[in-house]
Amino acid sequence: MITDFRVQNSVITQLGARPNVVETRAFVIGWDPTTESRFINYATPRVGDIDAADVDELVSAFGTIGRMPRLEYVPGLAPGLETLLLAAGFTVEARHEYLTCAPEGLVIPPLPEGITLHEMASDDDRHDAVAVQSVAFGGDGVVSGDDIARVRRNQEKGCVSFIARDGEGLCVGAGQASVPGAGLVEVAGIAVAEAYRRRGIAGSLTAAIAAEAFRRGVEIAWLEASGPDAWRVYERAGFRPVGKRLYIALEPVSE
Repeated sequence: MITDFRVQNSVITQLGARPNVVETRAFVIGWDPTTESRFINYATPRVGDIDAADVDELVSAFGTIGRMPRLEYVPGLAPGLETLLLAAGFTVEARHEYLTCAPEGLVIPPLPEGITLHEMASDDDRHDAVAVQSVAFGGDGVVSGDDIARVRRNQEKGCVSFIARDGEGLCVGAGQASVPGAGLVEVAGIAVAEAYRRRGIAGSLTAAIAAEAFRRGVEIAWLEASGPDAWRVYERAGFRPVGKRLYIALEPVSE
């Protein structure tokens, strides 16, 4: 349970690093006016008693900022919340296992031949990384100035952001860690271009990001595995399953 608390608190810290933060009695909403992405604009609960009135207040707060009500959280720390959300019309997006790794457990895999990794150091790096991540996660690969500024801003707040390039300088992968919070970071956005998958690039990115976070004093890195392929990649880097996280949203009603 200690890790559950720390992971949940680290998410609260992440949301607090968004350009705008809305706090209700029971929830923290982090949002960015430059994007409508559901993966950037969402809420998480504080640990404590939550009732239906709190959920109503949350939905109203999302309406005020013009974003879809959505939460990411460790369900074991708010055992009755899912029932309240479902009663209010929310639907479950996903249930993921989260895995953790401490410095002594990290395994650095061999870097695939012809691939180099480095921290994003320029807007060209940031542009190329966001484009690869967008395509890998089902987007169109179009990158805006706001997207680049978001990565730069997060790096200024302490995020570790890495890019992978091949021998010709082509960006073939990217990933980052969150703003540190409660001694933890979340490793996220690990993406590899389709033609370069299954070569070990994802594992190398994951390990490099975690290693740099540990070098900066972070105690635990955590991440989520959405399927067996991702699970194997992360376990090879030394991550081990610890708990569960829930994604749940109030989707707009189609007319």
